[in-house]
Amino acid sequence: MNNNDINYMERTRQYYRAQGYTSDYQWAHFETIPFSKPTRTLKESKVAIITTAMPAETEHKADRQVEAVPVDPPPSALFTDHLSWDKDNTHTRDVPTFLPIEQLNRLVAEGTAGELGRRFFCVPTEYSKRLTLDNDAPRILELCREDQIDLALLVPL
Repeated sequence: MNNNDINYMERTRQYYRAQGYTSDYQWAHFETIPFSKPTRTLKESKVAIITTAMPAETEHKADRQVEAVPVDPPPSALFTDHLSWDKDNTHTRDVPTFLPIEQLNRLVAEGTAGELGRRFFCVPTEYSKRLTLDNDAPRILELCREDQIDLALLVPL
């Protein structure tokens, strides 16, 4: 790491400490990696985007669930205010900077990527490894299988 790099984990710890949290967040980790090696190249694959941003209409929902949202047309806004991020120094009003639908469509048009799935998937941020493993991950897998997705691009926010 050079002097210009930002150590994300340490910066996150400092951010939470500055908010008054006394214990560092315990990042989820796995003894074995729960992913599989792709069997197709990007050029041959149907790609889905998975994000922790939620559809704008979920802002007032108390019980957020995994959502499948059409990629066409790309959303003009997503709900992100419930997430903890540095709202003083950045914003999420420029949706293509964190939901790369347009960029993936360009790769498809250029022949670099095979196809963009018809929906992207929103995963609520529960900060719970158990809920992620027991509820959200199986639902995402089900939706990816419904859409015959080969590769998933994970875009945490």
